[in-house]
Amino acid sequence: MRFLTSCAAVILTASVLGACATLSPPVIARTPGKAQPAAEVAVTRDGDVWTADYVFADDAPVWGFERSTVIEGTREPWRPRDWQVTTPGVVLERVGDLDVLRSLDGRPVPRRVSLRLTPSSDDLEADYSILKFTDGSVAMYSGAFDVFPLPSLEAIPETMERGTDREWGAVRITWTDRAGPVLLKGERVAQATAQDANAYVLFGGAQMKETERLVTVVDPELPAWLVATIEDFAPRVIDYYGQRLGPGETRRPTIMASWYGPNPTHTSLSGSVLPGLITASFEGKALLTEEPDILARNRWFIGHEGAHFWLGQTVRYERARDSWITEGGADLMAVRALKTLDPTYDAQAELQLEVDDCVKLGTRPVSEAGHRSEHRAFYACGAVFALAAEAAQRRATGGDWFDFLKPLIDDSREDGVLTRDEWLAHMTAVSGDPELRARIEVLLDTGAADPTPVIAALFDRSGVAYRLTDGKIELI
Repeated sequence: MRFLTSCAAVILTASVLGACATLSPPVIARTPGKAQPAAEVAVTRDGDVWTADYVFADDAPVWGFERSTVIEGTREPWRPRDWQVTTPGVVLERVGDLDVLRSLDGRPVPRRVSLRLTPSSDDLEADYSILKFTDGSVAMYSGAFDVFPLPSLEAIPETMERGTDREWGAVRITWTDRAGPVLLKGERVAQATAQDANAYVLFGGAQMKETERLVTVVDPELPAWLVATIEDFAPRVIDYYGQRLGPGETRRPTIMASWYGPNPTHTSLSGSVLPGLITASFEGKALLTEEPDILARNRWFIGHEGAHFWLGQTVRYERARDSWITEGGADLMAVRALKTLDPTYDAQAELQLEVDDCVKLGTRPVSEAGHRSEHRAFYACGAVFALAAEAAQRRATGGDWFDFLKPLIDDSREDGVLTRDEWLAHMTAVSGDPELRARIEVLLDTGAADPTPVIAALFDRSGVAYRLTDGKIELI
């Protein structure tokens, strides 16, 4: 698969810190090696006016947007609300699970189509949200503009079901801010042009700070203790991963952090990872002062997203249904790293949450969780599988999760893909017990009416320490 990223979201409340995480949705497959862009698009900011002017490379009655995700919580499509077509005879609407541009008369969409944009910072389900800063700066994700041609509206269901290899590549985008330069991949330029950049582009004057180990673009009103946490912890956790796993996708990440104010009733941290970049959005009155639980959660978030520079960027999953490999794996990487760097961290509480959530969500196939919008299953059950793998490694060599991962990553560096079969075969090789794979595949492929005995048997055979209390698995 050509594309892989992760998003993670953390919701923090006054009484409990709970984690919910999401990952990027699968995109429609693009034929490898076909570089000719499907369209050219000029994205322009002129004061408060945002426009996107498309020039399509072919005639088609329908153009679909590759990333047609919805708003987290409401599950409403955001693009038909925020993007208004100004070209007569063309509409932007939702058809099934796809946002599309189509002509009203059924003829090919005009080769030139213009839209007026209203940037919104809603959290998106399994995708990259727009970042808005208190100084007026805005960061947009390039992939939101990718389109592909369709022969008809009737072709949409089959396309969404199986994907389609196609002739055209990603759009080529030119980014312009009438007020000054834009920032793309660490460089400020008067005008940026890129194809398939897979990056955020920053409009506005938000300041970039560079050190030998980290680049930050931070909202000027983000509480100082959060800024200090980012600047202190990110290089340390990246260094730790490098020591244990060898080179990752980057050694000098950029972190882009926005602040949505001291909301008195809602406290949240959400974000994502792209090649070389972690984004984060903070909100809530509780974040104005440092609290131990929130400090730990912020570090865990940085650790999880930073883990994807290895498990997600250096190597990626083969299919979106296999994202338990990268998401659950990154969860356990973050827990183990944080415990090493901060011995007071309560790793057991975090891992117990993973087990509890896998029990709740493992009643249906984990591999199909994305279709059900139950993305948390990839994280929780993936972490459960990783715990079993770690225990098997400990029995075999005295090693830990990083010792299990390193040969998998090293063996997959050349093609950049870590498949489900490779992961499970490695577990069998380490443990000498093919039944471990069978137990995992029950949860992956069919689910279990009661996942508890399946997970308990997995833990028994691999060596994860636990006890059953009133039918509940409790890690010890």
